[in-house]
Amino acid sequence: MAKDALSLAWSDMKCRHFATAIKRLESRADVYEENFEYYLTLGIACLYVGDVGASSSYFQMARKIKLTDTRLLLGQAAIFLRRGDTARALQYYLEILENDPQNKIAASAMEFIRIHGDYDTICRWVDTGRIEQFYPPLGINPQKVRLVCFVTAACIAGCVFAFSLLNSHKKILNLRQDLSVLELSSDEKNQATEKDLSTQSFNFILSSKEITKKYQNALNFFQNHKDNAAQIEVNYILNSNASVSIKNKASMLMTYFEIPDFDSISDVPSFSDVGKNNCLYIDCWVDWGGKIANLKTYENGSFDCDLLVGDESLSRYEGTVRVHFDSAVNIDPNKYVKILGKIALEDGMIFLKGRSVYQSVYN
Repeated sequence: MAKDALSLAWSDMKCRHFATAIKRLESRADVYEENFEYYLTLGIACLYVGDVGASSSYFQMARKIKLTDTRLLLGQAAIFLRRGDTARALQYYLEILENDPQNKIAASAMEFIRIHGDYDTICRWVDTGRIEQFYPPLGINPQKVRLVCFVTAACIAGCVFAFSLLNSHKKILNLRQDLSVLELSSDEKNQATEKDLSTQSFNFILSSKEITKKYQNALNFFQNHKDNAAQIEVNYILNSNASVSIKNKASMLMTYFEIPDFDSISDVPSFSDVGKNNCLYIDCWVDWGGKIANLKTYENGSFDCDLLVGDESLSRYEGTVRVHFDSAVNIDPNKYVKILGKIALEDGMIFLKGRSVYQSVYN
């Protein structure tokens, strides 16, 4: 469908082709005589090319037809601002805000006049083009939009290519360890469950699909430095009806796990979670906090205590767990303490194999 000259002129102006818009409109002067949008559009185009005289004339013609149009008032205010006549410019901006209190251009221009309203600064802004931010808005430049879309698409394509390239090399550089020796064979996947269930009891009865999925989860968690999460998946397998070969590989995976410190530990299970199903959390590391009681030091130098798990005041008390250290540690029983330890099981009760403690030096 053919577009009229005004629509085409606005398309030209959005692309910042002002001279083209002016030429297009001036050739239609006889058609658009006494048309407000025609005079306003020409005035805005002339303003952007710096022909202030022609712009002012067109704005005056538009003003005879309509007085309170915000775009017209912004254009006329900008002309006075360019000339350094800030008093007249302010009158127009106040009129704009009276009709359109949320107009950001008028508010911004008034703030500029208040802070930088001297003639020298205005001249520099006119020279550099910064003054155009106070002109009637033109809308988004479609050419810039297309450029941004093109650059974005190119970046996405590059990222996809790089990702595919990394995948094609099996992400060797990102692997924490080469665990290819622990990958399950097709036979192990197809025969993932123990055949004879009559002579054993299991905490979890899993299907072959569930076993292989949990085993793969354990491998993935390990590669992502989530040893506690991997340990839980391993514990599911070790306490299930998984085949002996898969259990052996799961146990071998545990030898790759690292000993964390207070900064590196992650995926710490809560005291309540461990209490619900302790067999899933054996050999997981925790950094539980609370107060200690019942300190005991043995002849061989080992050390036991009870950790009352909770917050600093024990107003949120979760429960008590025994902690065993192979050697004596210096703990102030009157202060809050965090203990880093590995969960173990003895006589059906969990305890912590303590590794290190943290207490603030401040009271």
